[in-house]
Amino acid sequence: MGISTHILDTALGRPAAEVPVALSVLRDRQWLELSQSQTDADGRCYQLLPEGAEFEPGLYRIRFETAAYYESQRLPGLYPYVEIAFAVRDSEQHYHIPLLLTANGYTTYRGS
Repeated sequence: MGISTHILDTALGRPAAEVPVALSVLRDRQWLELSQSQTDADGRCYQLLPEGAEFEPGLYRIRFETAAYYESQRLPGLYPYVEIAFAVRDSEQHYHIPLLLTANGYTTYRGS
C-alpha cells in the first residue's frame, strides 16, 4: 500500500532524476504537506508516504518542481511545477502516479 511516482522525460527519452517532489493531503479544505522527496537516478520515488503515516481514503496531491529539473538540464520549461491531485478511494491498494514530461507539456495516468 502507499503512493509512489516516477518521471520520464519523453523528449529526452530518459528518467528525470533529482526532481523535488512533495506529497500533500486535503484536510479541512487545506492542503497539508506530508512529505518531501526527490526522484532517484531512475526518476522514481518508491514511497511518498512518510513511515508510520496512516494511509486513508481522501484527496492527495503530488507537486513536482519541474523548473529545478529544467534548469539543471539547461532547457527552458513552460511549467515551473506540475501538481497532480487524485482521489484515494481504497487505501488497501497502491497508487502509482507517473508523470510523462516534456518542456512544453505533460501527461499522467494511474500506473501499477
